[in-house]
Amino acid sequence: MTDKDYLWLHLRDLPYFRSLVRAVEARFYEDIELPSPTLDVGCGDGHFTTVTFERQLEVGIDPWWGPLRKARRGAGYQLVVQGDGGRMPFPDASFASGMSNSVLEHIPHVEAVLADTARVLKPGAPFVFCVPNHQFLAGLSVSNRLDKLGLKGLGDAYRRFFNRISRHVHCDPPEVWEKRLEQAGFKLERWWHYFPPKAMAVVEWGHYFGLPSLLIHALTRRWLLAPTPWNLALTRRIVQRHYEAEPRCEDGVYSFYIARRV
Repeated sequence: MTDKDYLWLHLRDLPYFRSLVRAVEARFYEDIELPSPTLDVGCGDGHFTTVTFERQLEVGIDPWWGPLRKARRGAGYQLVVQGDGGRMPFPDASFASGMSNSVLEHIPHVEAVLADTARVLKPGAPFVFCVPNHQFLAGLSVSNRLDKLGLKGLGDAYRRFFNRISRHVHCDPPEVWEKRLEQAGFKLERWWHYFPPKAMAVVEWGHYFGLPSLLIHALTRRWLLAPTPWNLALTRRIVQRHYEAEPRCEDGVYSFYIARRV
């Protein structure tokens, strides 16, 4: 375990609701070995990788050019490639490890992406990823309150709304992911749930409290105008206890998976 302050490294660059989840996930990688060369499937703008790892990953791939432009300017990767994860432009068995952080839940053709990821990984290579799970929607505070008021229809409508703005296609339990992995050519070695509903409520409400950040980003391409400790002191105080708490729990709304190429 390092003394790296993942929470601050995310808070200074991202809206706080994204920062909290990403900071918790970053800590998991401290105990995971990813042999070189490593492929990041769905690398986005590269911020997570730059903050999390002490070395450059060899390759990041993503279909969207906008985020990739940021990744190219950053220090997270030796090479970034624009491409579809289901049809990657790499030879078979090119990489010794792979990862995909909070990406696969957004991909409709996720089975094809898993299959092509298995193709480009060497036999025995680890593949780690995390996704929201089947408990995600049940952990939403607004819909749960509506349910208690006898407004279950509105509660269900809110769940659909929040899932839509989160761009989730898959919020599935471990047995579903295990089946997908096996069909693609992986063996699931272990997994755990993390991020309890109390922490999820902070993230949920952050989507609304963070709307000014969305406007700032649209105008400046930055999420914060003053990413300084004094400006973020109150925000940090709100999220710090959730960052420091043990994230692994049975009722966690996200799941982290460690699989291996057969």
